[in-house]
Amino acid sequence: MEIQLWRSILCPYELAVKELEVKFTHIIEECKENDIYCPIEQVEGRVKSVSSILEKMQRKHIPMEKMEEELEDIAGIRIICQFEEDIETVASMIQKRSDMTIKSEKNYLKHIKQSGYRSYHLIIYYTVDTINGPKKLQAEIQIRTMAMNFWATIEHSLQYKYKGDMPEHVAERLSNAADAINALDHEMSSVRNEIMDAQNSSQMQSNLVKDILINIENLYKIANKREIMKIQDEFLRVFRTKDLQQLKRFHRQLDIISEGYRAQAVYHHV
Repeated sequence: MEIQLWRSILCPYELAVKELEVKFTHIIEECKENDIYCPIEQVEGRVKSVSSILEKMQRKHIPMEKMEEELEDIAGIRIICQFEEDIETVASMIQKRSDMTIKSEKNYLKHIKQSGYRSYHLIIYYTVDTINGPKKLQAEIQIRTMAMNFWATIEHSLQYKYKGDMPEHVAERLSNAADAINALDHEMSSVRNEIMDAQNSSQMQSNLVKDILINIENLYKIANKREIMKIQDEFLRVFRTKDLQQLKRFHRQLDIISEGYRAQAVYHHV
């Protein structure tokens, strides 16, 4: 197959990966803006390389004309979660979307592979708009925790090194590491609520500080500089207390002050 033909085949898959990355990343941003916990920690995407495609086709005896039909993972998205419980939440979110259709699911959390591999896989149909019109293609979405992803990355590297013929002692140590990863995920789940509360508080403080600084910056345009310096000093005092409730009260008071100055500015303008 000519190189130019490979490029034209893979181009829609590259577009699909970019669009899917943007859509899942937007979920993270939307949760942050609304001060709510996001089950998605990180999103990664890739299009399978030509050499990987050819190797898989050879291994699975897939003819060239059946490539796009039988290779389900030319486009790949990996969604990383903090907790194992988040995986089911993310899978449910994808199932409810109108822009993605689920073709199949593989739950390697309930049916762990012999190697110790754990993850949740979805094969979806996704449509992109190309210069030749809409193209419906397949993409694989892997959902796993950070711990699972660490293990899977190491396992993939070892499989590549040993060409699928891993020495028994290496496989055994890898299996033991998978058990340790599983135990780590369960331990993190046991303190999930405490971790989430801490992270939500941190995100809420970050949003409050951002709003306060924008308010103070806007006041420089309409208020007395001496008054603004007093407000700024009070903000720094409250911030140093690390008391979220005090910061919320200051935020509300600053909103009232800002509204008063804006009303005065409008009155004088009229």
